Amino acid sequence: MIPTRTLHIDRIACTGRGLCGELLPELIDLDEWGYPIVKDRSVPDHLRTHARRAAAACPVLALHLDAGRT
Repeated sequence: MIPTRTLHIDRIACTGRGLCGELLPELIDLDEWGYPIVKDRSVPDHLRTHARRAAAACPVLALHLDAGRT
């Protein structure tokens, strides 16, 4: 069984640059200041690669993709 992946944002580390919302608009909206709002923390299988790319591209490493249990 493949574990469910979930998105987590470190709100203290986040500086609101908005890159995650540009790279993963399917799961992340941006507020008026550029801070992320996660629409759904569960990452579907077809978006895992994109979610990993968005987490790796975060300039302050505030976005994390964690493995959970199903």
